[in-house]
Amino acid sequence: MYELFYYPSNASLAPHFILEEIGAPFELRLVDRKVNGQKDPEYLKLNPMGRIPTLVDGDLVLFEAAAICLHLANKHPEAGLVPELATAERAQLYKWLMFLSNTIQPDFMTFYYPEQHTTDTSAIASVKAAAEGWLDTAYAVINEALGQCGPYLLGDTISVADFYLLMEVRWGRFQKNSPKDLPNIRRCVDLVAARPSVLRAAAAEGIDPIY
Repeated sequence: MYELFYYPSNASLAPHFILEEIGAPFELRLVDRKVNGQKDPEYLKLNPMGRIPTLVDGDLVLFEAAAICLHLANKHPEAGLVPELATAERAQLYKWLMFLSNTIQPDFMTFYYPEQHTTDTSAIASVKAAAEGWLDTAYAVINEALGQCGPYLLGDTISVADFYLLMEVRWGRFQKNSPKDLPNIRRCVDLVAARPSVLRAAAAEGIDPIY
């Protein structure tokens, strides 16, 4: 049985969606950020950076949300969340998942925690504003691509990248220009958010509304 170490609405949300979607047995393990549970010595043995999420799959311990999503989808191909290996569709999946995790996700970290990205307290507001501008640019790229290929990032077929996008659209609800207001993104995440797997995960984490 899988174990997912999570905190509501954190980067564990996309892996939680995937676990529900593939239908495999799993247990949620709350890492309580309110009491710095992510810095507990026992948790640091699993995730030395003290971040969330972590997945335990037997003797395998994984951190990094995108890696967890790919691992679960690869182990359960019957769920149809990843294209065949060495295909153009698979390459497109890698592109979008890496874009979401390596471009957008770090910008969100800067947006929410600007004080961690400067030693000049007078620059905190400017750092936050710059991060929000980068996020606006990145989401415009996704919105345009979805307009050309949609409704999902891989066209007609849902993939792990779409669940990851939904998670990040939720994070964007506090931006001045929320990504949910971009029409092609909204069309995509509305479809994903309506899936029973997402509804179950949201209910388990006490998330309402989803974005």
